[in-house]
Amino acid sequence: MREKILAGRYVLVEQIGIGGMAIVYRAIDRNTGHSVAVKVLKPEFNRDAEFVSRFQREAEAASKMTHHNIVNLLDVGMDGENRYLIMEYVKGKTLKEVIQEKGRISAPVAVQITIRILSALQHAHQNGIIHRDIKPQNILVHADGHIKVADFGIARMANSSTLTRGDSVMGSVHYFSPEQAQGQGTDVTSDLYSVGVTLYEMLTGRVPFDGDSPVAIAMQHVHAVPENIRKFAPEVPEAICHVCLKAMEKNPQYRYHSAREMASELRMALEGRVSDMQPRLVEHMPAPQGQTAPSRQTAVRQTTGRSRSQKPNTKVWIMTAIVALVVVYGIYVGTMAIYEKVVNSATVDDYVGLDVGSAQKAVSRIGLKAEVVEINHPSITAGTVIMQAPQEDTTLRKGDAVVLTVSKGPASQSVPRIVNMTIQDAAATLKPYGLTLTVVERVVSKTQAADFVISQYPEEGSVCQSGDIIQVTVSGGVAYVPRTTGKTLGEARDLILAAGLSVNASIQYIETTEPSLHGLVASQSPAADTQVIQGTSVTLTVCRVPAMLARAEISLDLPQSDSLTSVRVTLSDEGGEYTVYQSDFPANASRHPVVELVANDAGSYTYRVYFNNVFAYQQQVTLE
Repeated sequence: MREKILAGRYVLVEQIGIGGMAIVYRAIDRNTGHSVAVKVLKPEFNRDAEFVSRFQREAEAASKMTHHNIVNLLDVGMDGENRYLIMEYVKGKTLKEVIQEKGRISAPVAVQITIRILSALQHAHQNGIIHRDIKPQNILVHADGHIKVADFGIARMANSSTLTRGDSVMGSVHYFSPEQAQGQGTDVTSDLYSVGVTLYEMLTGRVPFDGDSPVAIAMQHVHAVPENIRKFAPEVPEAICHVCLKAMEKNPQYRYHSAREMASELRMALEGRVSDMQPRLVEHMPAPQGQTAPSRQTAVRQTTGRSRSQKPNTKVWIMTAIVALVVVYGIYVGTMAIYEKVVNSATVDDYVGLDVGSAQKAVSRIGLKAEVVEINHPSITAGTVIMQAPQEDTTLRKGDAVVLTVSKGPASQSVPRIVNMTIQDAAATLKPYGLTLTVVERVVSKTQAADFVISQYPEEGSVCQSGDIIQVTVSGGVAYVPRTTGKTLGEARDLILAAGLSVNASIQYIETTEPSLHGLVASQSPAADTQVIQGTSVTLTVCRVPAMLARAEISLDLPQSDSLTSVRVTLSDEGGEYTVYQSDFPANASRHPVVELVANDAGSYTYRVYFNNVFAYQQQVTLE
């Protein structure tokens, strides 16, 4: 079989999956030699606006997210008429395959898998994205045990319309939330319902609801109560069953309100902290049909004054009711038809030839949404609409999408000159060509001011393609490192800042028994009088006598996390901010560890706490 190469870069090796709208291949990236997953829209959908819109939506959703439990998007583009996404390749199996092989998954492992799914969803939800198709088939289990959530193909932004034409048949009915089964809007709690169903299947080896048809299964999601988990898996702790069933409540209000909240409850269930967990709030189911309230029965029995011969003819009443229903239904259908044809519809105009900004505004003005796809064109200016789907005069429902194919300019072109420009001006010069600027090195320069381009690769006039990267070397100006040895930390800091440099917050220390050296700089890096680029960080090594150190203990307030948390604590005073404590805490560590802060001098300080290098909070402390 002839080797198939996509976009001149991705060598398709084997087909590894096929879905409703796309085919997935394993491929080799010729630029890196790594395996990637290539998701290609099926050829029959290339001109279908609705499926192109779904495909673009998956790319948009994936581009907003970077998380260790989500399959990452690496590239997106077109090869001829083939639209494709390049995704991270996960070597392993789907969670569905794991369940089918094992029959059931032990409760501790199932909970850990669920917590990682919830971690991915928390990230998606924080970025305004609802997955809407959580199921074991879309959970990938890497060969090393890592969990990855995949397939955001029918995901939606939480602040956009959650249903469009055809969406009601997307997803998987075994994992539908009741609101999805009824064609209603979805939110984060809909994803949590599907997580609950997935956890149920891991624990029991079976889905909670099954039937002969999709409609029968969907109706069970709306009305039926799942069988007790412990009927199929008696060893599962009641607390874990409780979390699973709370996530699967029919009413979204009674479920967990966030993925983080559900993950926290699962941790409590694993640790046996049942008293800290939330109760289940279950709606009372309506009385079975045909059961009549006592007061109504009494009223019927007390009806008098009418003999059998006086009762109205039953057939007449039935015919009257049928006619009335037909009339009402006719009025309803007529009203909805008027609404759909006049109020809730829009006619597509001709946008070809317009610049993309004007086209997007025109689409928005008539109540439709513009989805933009960019491709190279040898002669049409970048930013111009060259195709659209659907075509002019097509009638759509308001809120539907119009796909605008926009030119990125020619694929081959000459690299412009950007040497002696500022970084900002160089980037602006490259943008119309579809080129990206990357700074590979900053160097000392006595002749060129800081932030000006000194050299470029490829050079001016070289042939390039839209999407290529232009690497540049940039001037960092020049600065001279001052001599700080023998100075106090505050004096050293002032000298360094005055020279246009910065102080490394991680101060190095050496111990001494000589009191006169306590708090003085012993050495520095880079050395004094060295030429460096402006802004270079200078690392200081300071002497200290252990007996003269000031100390204080503080209690940290670590966030809940299912992964390692890196903690850094700094002290601040007039002399600046310096790191005095740094450590990593595993997920099972205490959330309130006590740590000791140490400084050369006693006094009042502000300490700042950073988690994973992100500022968390600050407080005052006195070191004695």
